[in-house]
Amino acid sequence: MKFLTKEIKIALVAVCGLVILFFGMNFLKGLNLFSSANKYYISFKNISGLSSSSPIYADGYKVGVVKNIKYDYNKSGEIMVEADIDQELRIPKGSSAEIVSDMLGNVKVNLLLATNPRERVMPGETIMGGINDGALGKMKDMVPVVMGMLPKLDSIVTTLNILLADPAIAQSLHNVNTITGNLTVTTTRINTLLAGLNRSVPGVVSRADSTLYNANLLAKKLNNIDVEGTMAKVDATLANVEELTAKLNSNEGTIGLLMRDPSLYNNLNSTMRSADSLLIDLKAHPKRYVHFSLFGRKDN
Repeated sequence: MKFLTKEIKIALVAVCGLVILFFGMNFLKGLNLFSSANKYYISFKNISGLSSSSPIYADGYKVGVVKNIKYDYNKSGEIMVEADIDQELRIPKGSSAEIVSDMLGNVKVNLLLATNPRERVMPGETIMGGINDGALGKMKDMVPVVMGMLPKLDSIVTTLNILLADPAIAQSLHNVNTITGNLTVTTTRINTLLAGLNRSVPGVVSRADSTLYNANLLAKKLNNIDVEGTMAKVDATLANVEELTAKLNSNEGTIGLLMRDPSLYNNLNSTMRSADSLLIDLKAHPKRYVHFSLFGRKDN
């Protein structure tokens, strides 16, 4: 036991401490030295703060970590990220990766798995990557717009201050208060009027029901009228009138001849004049036409 001297014990303790420190640091970084993982490479133009031990997710589940980051000096602007990904994960051909940063500055890599059931990315091959700025990226895009709006906002605020300092604004607000009071009074009167109308509505509805009932009775009576028979009688009457009119317009019949024969009219007119002369003469000399004598004497 003399072999375990004080110096050897101190050296063993130091070695054990270094081993524990190494594994502890890797554990804190999220690296598991005893896990089975496949090595893939992801090519980025900008890693946006990505560092070693950053987590890698697929569909929200952690599947690996960033093992190392190398800048390719031969290809300007290309950064190669070495990633250890769980060997049970099958990465379809055509998949890509993106770097995502949250509001707190945490950076992670999301694998965007393609839908290719036949081909897969083999370990050691390269996956194309990009950056998804998310909400922060949208805020960055909005900064130039906001900066361009600031002068306009300043002008608007200045104009508002000038308007608010105008005494006419205070007078307008006072008028608005008066108008509001008037509207309140008007609303009260309208409510009173509506209450009166509500009390009158039952009578109006009753009269409307009576009117509808009478209208229904009238409709029933109209339905019971023999319209066809009535129209047939009207047609017959019109036919008789038409026949009578035709006869009056023709030379047949007494009335037609009387209306259309001028000689008959002249004869009747001459007869009437003769009758009139006879009556005048009869009135003037009645003895010429009436012979009446007690003694049988004839007086010419």
